[in-house]
Amino acid sequence: MAQVLEFRLPDLGEGLTEAEIVRWLVDVGDVVAVDQPVVEVETAKAMVEVPCPYAGVVTQRFGDEGAELPVGAPLLTVAVGATEPAPGGSAEGAGSAAGQEAESSGNVLVGYGTGAPAARRRRVRPSALTGGRPAATGDTRTVSGPEPVASGPGPVPGGTPGASSAGREPVWDSAVESPAPDAPRGTPALGDAVLEAVPAAHEGPVAVISPLVRRLARDNGVDLRALRGSGPDGLILRVDVEHAVRARAGAADQHVAPQPPVAATPGTEPATAPAAARGPATGERIPLRGVRGAVADKLSRSRREIPDATCWVDADATELMAARTAMNAAGGPKISLLALLARICTAALARHPELNSTVDLDTREIVRLPGVHLGFAAQTERGLVVPVVRDAQDRTAESLTEEFARLTDRARQGSLAPADLTGGTFTLNNYGVFGVDGSTPIINHPEAAMLGVGRIVPKPWVHEGQLAVRQVVQLSLTFDHRVCDGGTAGGFLRYVADCVEQPAVLLRTL
Repeated sequence: MAQVLEFRLPDLGEGLTEAEIVRWLVDVGDVVAVDQPVVEVETAKAMVEVPCPYAGVVTQRFGDEGAELPVGAPLLTVAVGATEPAPGGSAEGAGSAAGQEAESSGNVLVGYGTGAPAARRRRVRPSALTGGRPAATGDTRTVSGPEPVASGPGPVPGGTPGASSAGREPVWDSAVESPAPDAPRGTPALGDAVLEAVPAAHEGPVAVISPLVRRLARDNGVDLRALRGSGPDGLILRVDVEHAVRARAGAADQHVAPQPPVAATPGTEPATAPAAARGPATGERIPLRGVRGAVADKLSRSRREIPDATCWVDADATELMAARTAMNAAGGPKISLLALLARICTAALARHPELNSTVDLDTREIVRLPGVHLGFAAQTERGLVVPVVRDAQDRTAESLTEEFARLTDRARQGSLAPADLTGGTFTLNNYGVFGVDGSTPIINHPEAAMLGVGRIVPKPWVHEGQLAVRQVVQLSLTFDHRVCDGGTAGGFLRYVADCVEQPAVLLRTL
């Protein structure tokens, strides 16, 4: 006897609402072990292999490679306790085995505990699905007994669970309409009717999981009850809302009355119609999704919420470059310039902790953070990412060099975990590698500051009263003006510049 359990796409990190299926690692009929990776997905932050918390036989997969799934959507079903797949993609006796204990791990992904209690769900009455006939054996759409087929653990964000179908629980969009309470015996519940068929336009609750989908519909004035979802069990996906928006825009264009041609005055250029009358702009359209979409959202939020200001200074980096050369000539692991700049940053933050903080808008408080989790900008083929070095204030230049190299290598391979990309408290941005001198960085929300470093190039410089050619770098600091004033920001940047010009200054603080 086997029990069919459903594994849903877990929450893979802070603020992530969806993921794209890159590659399936198992096929229907494969036997999987507890915590075996079953699918590789790409989020807005990284490539992630998702492990399945159940051991058994894969009976069904949801979504083709390249498809986007919202967090909480079904990934696959597993027949727990089966040694081989049963006909029809479900394990024999799944309905009668619903009360068995499933073998699963105690591991958790972010927001998804395999040992968590099952989400509350309404009972499915056989009469509502089969017209009073007994449920067929092994039919995962029906339930023979008081308990439905078990579903994946943990509540799904975005609504209240409805009735179970195909081992799944549609999630009702509570912002549109809440499911009705259980009706008297013999009366089909509102959720049961939805399970029988998905109509062209919903009369009752809307099956939708992703908060992103609801927000997209709300922002564009789309009534979710008028949509027919293309996902499993009529689940409304983002593509359904986007299609409705495009269809409405096309209908509006067709109803625009044609404008008569504007007569041109002799000797002048013909008048052109207003831009709005010429229809939407043409050209290549590139979706803001994946890393590019995440960067766009984060930078937009930073500009909306943070009143930032920037100050900058030129510094003579000749002595710093000479010190690095001497350190590497002494033998041992090589020390990177980024590691030396990171050591300078952590020393400066110890003197000016205001810049290692965040603003809590709910409580209207500035939260000064105890440790420096140093983010650094890394350009990859997938776009700009900001890996985070934990507790950078406790690391030596050698340790920082090794960690920067490790994270950069993983970023280029696309194998950074979500934990490697979150939790930063201050960012170091070396845009000098692109051959530019200066910039006004946008703060990496919700941090309070970012230090930018330009290229180090030979320039004329007054050194010890004499004009000389020195290695000069421009340093810029963008800071949240809510956490400090210009005096504090200037003091931080001046200390950084002093350490760049005279590395011995740093030794006094170690």
